[in-house]
Amino acid sequence: MAAHKREQFTEAEQQIAVIAKALGHPARVAILQLLAQRQSCVCGELVLELPISQSTVSQHLKELKTAGLVQGEVDGPRVCYCIDRAGWDRARQLLGNLLAELPLPAAGCAC
Repeated sequence: MAAHKREQFTEAEQQIAVIAKALGHPARVAILQLLAQRQSCVCGELVLELPISQSTVSQHLKELKTAGLVQGEVDGPRVCYCIDRAGWDRARQLLGNLLAELPLPAAGCAC
């Protein structure tokens, strides 16, 4: 079987994969939940809320930022993070479309 090149997948498929990867860790889901409850949040505040180190929180924030789900603004020596509304709306649209396009079979698997 020949390996598929990334370019052979649609832009939507590639974006969904990036979002799914970002949502693929419970710490990232928890970070998104915390940020959704606030207008903005300083990374240090997240560390107080989560059972992981500052460096690990920073790595997870980087992944979420790469996926377009959060944004960060430099405020002096700190970086304030919040939900990226446009990215979040795009993720909801892409995931909603994917789920709507993949209906479950009526009887389930026959294996």
